[in-house]
Amino acid sequence: MHLDQALEELAEFALPEKFEQLKLHIDPEWIEEALQLAGTATIRRRRLPAEQVLWLVIGMGLFRNETIEKVVDLLDISLPDRRDTLIAKSAVSQARRRLADDPLAYLFAVTSAEWATRSADEHRWRGLALYGLDGTTLRVADSPENRETFGGQHSRNGDCGYPQVRVVALMALRSHIMSAFRFADYSTGEITLARGIWNEVPENSLVVVDRNFLVKKDLIHLECSGHRHWLSRTKSNTKWAIVERLGRNDYLVEWDVHEPGIPRTWQLRAIHYKRKGHPRSTLLTSLLDAEKYPAKEIVALYHERWELEIAYDEMKTHLLDRQETIRSRTPTGVFQELWGIAIAYNLVRKEMERAAAIAGVPPTRISFVAALSYIREVLFWLTGRRISPGTIPRRLLDLERNLKRLVLPPRRTERVYPRAVKVKMSNYSRKMPSTRRTAN
Repeated sequence: MHLDQALEELAEFALPEKFEQLKLHIDPEWIEEALQLAGTATIRRRRLPAEQVLWLVIGMGLFRNETIEKVVDLLDISLPDRRDTLIAKSAVSQARRRLADDPLAYLFAVTSAEWATRSADEHRWRGLALYGLDGTTLRVADSPENRETFGGQHSRNGDCGYPQVRVVALMALRSHIMSAFRFADYSTGEITLARGIWNEVPENSLVVVDRNFLVKKDLIHLECSGHRHWLSRTKSNTKWAIVERLGRNDYLVEWDVHEPGIPRTWQLRAIHYKRKGHPRSTLLTSLLDAEKYPAKEIVALYHERWELEIAYDEMKTHLLDRQETIRSRTPTGVFQELWGIAIAYNLVRKEMERAAAIAGVPPTRISFVAALSYIREVLFWLTGRRISPGTIPRRLLDLERNLKRLVLPPRRTERVYPRAVKVKMSNYSRKMPSTRRTAN
């Protein structure tokens, strides 16, 4: 049974009035379009046709702790008339090289546009769809090709242990579904990668970003194209002139712009606030209407930006099982695997959103760890044995009874965790400087 077939079969026997549809389903037409537009020919006589290789790469993202050969076996990927023959490791590598990464990039673009847009529409704030944008890094396998292509950190002791890839993502903040995903070599900055994403921000939306992305040229362009807004914290050296007081600690300000082709001044809104246990901070935003967008709500909204940090933790710690190194040893394989991980993460998050709707809670109240564990168990159960469809409803009834285990308690906003650098623990004593003896 193939992965897509298994998921569709499971969905058909779900109880719609109780659990709607438990299916991680990608429209087969999207897959066909991805392969056609990428110019990937599907030859049925091959041991691994392109459609199955595409699902294999997605499966690699879902089963990060398994070898690629084990994923092939678990998903029962092969030609229908030759299931009794094991697929050689070399055949898997050749099939992945034939597929390349373009079909997966297209498939992510199509699915994310559908899923993230719909999700953000369902969880709007004062008519605006909420998104977050931020970057991170991932290690890749230490091969000469990867080191040459991606590079990494440098120190006085030499190069880093692993090459690294730079990643920037745009996410629907209240469901963690990725809307856009870009990656490049380590030397490419997050600001540069983000410029390929700004145009994908939908109209009637608000993007919450870290102050690293407080770049005048980029944000002015965002404002001027459609009803799109942004919210960020200020940098320590940001200077402006107060134009009007809108309320307590709430001001309309003017910012000088020294960029060609852009007006010399820029009107923004500055909101000062202080949270318990943290220093005084200031937010800048393009939301100038103080009545329509109250300052107190904007302050609370900015701290939803951490949902994106949580999403990166879900991806790196749990989906990748703390194995942050992308296993592919060639740049094309790395690109392919990254798209597969992004699609796999969105599939899990899509299913979590359905579970949240049934439980009547926000998607962020569903445990990613528990949901991922259940999805993996279901896929093992479906693909690892020849099952009768009649047993599926009983399995789903067990899920309904245990659905409460997926729901997390409400977040305790009163907790205070100021940022701090943690001391790295070691079994060895620290080398202390020698004490000089002073002469009498």
